[in-house]
Amino acid sequence: MKSASLPSLRVEPELRNSAEQVLQHGETLSSFIESSIRANIDRRISQKEFITRGLFSGERARSIGEYENADFIVEQLQEMLSKAKKNRS
Repeated sequence: MKSASLPSLRVEPELRNSAEQVLQHGETLSSFIESSIRANIDRRISQKEFITRGLFSGERARSIGEYENADFIVEQLQEMLSKAKKNRS
């Protein structure tokens, strides 16, 4: 497959300087920009999927009339967070 290029981007000198300051050893500005774009694409896809699941869940709850208690859900999430923190240590 042929490669494609992204449009060139004009930025303030301060932004370019900031980007150059955070480059890792051997990393180019171009590779930094590419990895940033990939990360943002992944994040936006995840956000879109999250919203879609939430909307579907809300519609399902309304259609069948079953709702979970918010305090119960928060408690479950706290337990999951506590377990994850313990496993990380």
